[in-house]
Amino acid sequence: MEFAYDDRTVELRQRLEAFLTECVYPAEPVHHEQVLAAGDPWARPPVMEELKAQARERGLWNLFLPDARYGAGLTNLQYAPLAELTGRSPHLAPEALNCAAPDTGNMELLAEFGSEAQRKQWLTPLLAGEIRSAFCMTEPEVASSDATNIATRIVRDGDHYVINGRKWWSSGAMDPRCEIFIVMGKTDPDADRHRQQSMILVPRDTPGVTVRRGMRVFGYSDAPHGGHAEIDFSDVRVPVDNLVGEEGSGFAIAQARLGPGRIHHCMRLVGMAERALELLCRRVLDRVAFGRPLAEQGVVREWIAESRVRIEQARLLVLKTAWLMDTVGNKGAHTEIQAIKIATPLMAEWVIDKAIQAYGGAGVSQDTPLAELWAQARTLRLADGPDEVHRASLARRELRRHS
Repeated sequence: MEFAYDDRTVELRQRLEAFLTECVYPAEPVHHEQVLAAGDPWARPPVMEELKAQARERGLWNLFLPDARYGAGLTNLQYAPLAELTGRSPHLAPEALNCAAPDTGNMELLAEFGSEAQRKQWLTPLLAGEIRSAFCMTEPEVASSDATNIATRIVRDGDHYVINGRKWWSSGAMDPRCEIFIVMGKTDPDADRHRQQSMILVPRDTPGVTVRRGMRVFGYSDAPHGGHAEIDFSDVRVPVDNLVGEEGSGFAIAQARLGPGRIHHCMRLVGMAERALELLCRRVLDRVAFGRPLAEQGVVREWIAESRVRIEQARLLVLKTAWLMDTVGNKGAHTEIQAIKIATPLMAEWVIDKAIQAYGGAGVSQDTPLAELWAQARTLRLADGPDEVHRASLARRELRRHS
C-alpha cells in the first residue's frame, strides 16, 4: 500500500485542520455552557447548527460515504486521516461534518439495502443533516454480543408487520431530531440461526413506541452522538414496505453495517489518543513538582514514548485495514477489522489514562476533555461487539489456517 496521502486527502486535511482550530475547539466550552443552560442533557445547543453550516460552506460534509452519489466519494484510505482529525473533538466534529454515528452506519445501510422509496423518505434528509436516526439492536434481556439471541419479534399481519420487544442502548434515540428507528428483530424463529432476523424501519412517532429513558455512559449523556435510549415496542404496526431488504437478511445487513462502523470508530480513536498525548505533553512541560518540571520525571517520559509507539502502531493497522477494505472488500479485511477493534480502543484508553494521571484532579474534572475521551474509549471496548467476541473469532480464523 502507498502510505503517502494523495493530493485530495492533503487538501481536505488542511481544510479540516483549519475548521477544527477556527471553529470546533472554540465551540467546545460554548457547547458545554449551552447544554447546562438548557437544563436537558440531551438538548441540541444552537452552536451545533452553526458548526454544521460552517462545515458545509467549507466543503466538509458527508466525507464518510464512498458512494459519490451520496457523499464525498472518498475511499476508506482517504477518509481515515480525516476521521482521525474529527476524533480530536469527538463530541462535536463528527456531527458538524454529518459524519457521526449512528447516522453514518444507518445512511450506509439505507444506501446499500434500502428501497428507492426508503432512500427518498429517510436517506435524503439524513444526508442533508435535517434529521437524525437511531439503530435499535441491543436488548436488555439477552446477551446481545450474540446477535442471534435477539428476541424482539417482527410478525407479518396482512399488509403490515407488528413489532413487539424491548431495546436498549439504542444509539441516536435521545436526539430530539431523531425521526426514524432501524429495528432488528426475528421474523422466523424456526429458520436457520443466521436467517431468523430482519431489519425494519419504524418512524419514531408510530403508536406503540415508548422511549422509556435515556441511558448514561459513565454518567455522561453522550448527546452529541444522539444519546442512547431504552425503548419499548408494543404492538407497533408499520407497512410491509418498511422492511429493509428481504425477510431473513437482518443478520447479514447488520454485519455489513458494523464493519465500516468499527473502522470509523478506530479512525477517530487514533485522533482521540493524539489529542490526549498533546495535552499530556503540554501539561508536563508547564508543571513543576519536587523541584523540577514533570517532563523531566523518568516515568512521565516513559508514558510519552510508549504513547507515541502505541499510537503509530494503531494508526498503521487502521490504514492497512482501510486499504484492504478498498482493495479486497470488507470480507477480505475481516481479520484486520477485528484486530483494530481489539487493539485501538485499548491503545486510546491507555494513552488517555496517562494524560489524566499527568493532570491529576483536573484530568477527571470537566475542565479538560480527558474524562469524556476516556469514557468513550472504554465504551468502545463494548460497542459493536465486546473484545472477547472479537478475540474468539479472530483466534478461530487463525487456527483454521493451520488445521
